[in-house]
Amino acid sequence: MKYYAIIVAGGSGNRMQTETPKQFLLLNNLPVLMHTVKAFALSDSQPKILIVLNQEQHNYWARLCEEFNFRIPHEVISGGTERFHSVKNAIDSIEGEGVVAIHDAVRPLVSKTLIDNCFNHAVKTGNAIAAVQSSDSVRLLKGEKTSALNRDEIYLVQTPQTFSLAILKEAYQQAFNANFTDDASVVEAIGYDINITEGERNNIKITYPIDLELAELLLKK
Repeated sequence: MKYYAIIVAGGSGNRMQTETPKQFLLLNNLPVLMHTVKAFALSDSQPKILIVLNQEQHNYWARLCEEFNFRIPHEVISGGTERFHSVKNAIDSIEGEGVVAIHDAVRPLVSKTLIDNCFNHAVKTGNAIAAVQSSDSVRLLKGEKTSALNRDEIYLVQTPQTFSLAILKEAYQQAFNANFTDDASVVEAIGYDINITEGERNNIKITYPIDLELAELLLKK
């Protein structure tokens, strides 16, 4: 079985209040994206790593790799106008059979255990997405009315989201839809049930400045 990791790095950094895209911000003196790539390289699954970047960022990434002496093998794929198109570009570059994990570049604290669990679960069931059960009370807002939801039935979705390559190729034949919020929603749209595997609380997404500070603390631990 061949394994692949598509690391999607298209963030602009707007919510980080910085001109530097968040995947390139320094975390413990190493760009965030490099932490993410290292996590997959250290996993038992040993996937082939594909990094999806905006075409204009390719040279900058190459310079960072030289500056930080970053030698983990990987292939750089050009991104598209939406995350959907970026993932599709990476999927289209893969031939044959295999299992593919799609991961946010700005989730640098993902563990090798979670990566391997997602791959193993997807091999058995066709797909597996990491998610954690909500620990907070949850309410649904419709118009001006709110209603309580059962938090035991609410899961907060993370990445990796892992699928057989055949399922992904079928799913990404669809036209883009604004309702596609992640890869699971793309696959679900063609009729597949989505399987959850237990995620990790530490598997945070770097979106706001406080997230970077929290990631620093978690890494030091």
